[in-house]
Amino acid sequence: MAVSSSVRADGSRLSQLDRALHRLETCLALIGGLAVFTLMLLAVISVGGRNLLNQPLPGYVDWIEQAMPLIAFLGVAYCQRLGGHIRMDIFISQLRGRPLWIAEFLSTSAILLLIFLLVWGSYAHFERSFDSAAPLWSRDSSLDIGLPLWPAKLLAPIAFSVLCLRLVLQLWGYGRAILSGETSPIAIPLIEDAATLAANEADSVSGFEQGSR
Repeated sequence: MAVSSSVRADGSRLSQLDRALHRLETCLALIGGLAVFTLMLLAVISVGGRNLLNQPLPGYVDWIEQAMPLIAFLGVAYCQRLGGHIRMDIFISQLRGRPLWIAEFLSTSAILLLIFLLVWGSYAHFERSFDSAAPLWSRDSSLDIGLPLWPAKLLAPIAFSVLCLRLVLQLWGYGRAILSGETSPIAIPLIEDAATLAANEADSVSGFEQGSR
């Protein structure tokens, strides 16, 4: 299941790299959010044009196809940093200390291997679509208005590469925790219990109410 988490920071090199990568992840997630907003505007234009002018937006489905990788992939590293991906933690939630960090290290290593294979496969898929000698550098295009497909296909290996960097940093954090035995490691998502989550939400609400007065 998805859980709420927090990420500790300090002045270490690992924490500095974590915050720098998080800025990149935030920018990518923002681009994904803007893609959702843009698709909403395109839907309004297309439906409005069909109803008012009997002329929907040309290539509306093609633009949706182009935007879907922006929505689907650009936020995955941001979500991984916050520990927001769906996970089954029936067993791992019972662990504490080094056993927990070892289990997280092993599972994160398996994820990194899978994502590395996805980077390799998705980039090969992009290469089959890209051709510098072809019109618009593309061997294939969308069916309606002929948009080149290689930009959308390139987004997958880019987003997965950022996720690989995030997983490497998390492995670093888990490895440090295993060696040091610390209970609150740096640069990894620390699961918040219900009481902590409720306290944080209360603090955020009270801060908003004080700011609005």
